[in-house]
Amino acid sequence: MKQIIDQMNGIIDALKVDLAKAEGNKAAAARARKATLELAKLGKEFRAASIAAAKK
Repeated sequence: MKQIIDQMNGIIDALKVDLAKAEGNKAAAARARKATLELAKLGKEFRAASIAAAKK
């Protein structure tokens, strides 16, 4: 789970930068949208790992 959290933190840091640039910058807006999709995917992975760890 630590690896997933580290990945999420990295994406969030990049997302902050892209969101600051997104207004008027189509490429930054596209990167921000992509980052939110990656966060959703990692969120689902984290949830599954968390549930599996709780069952042990």
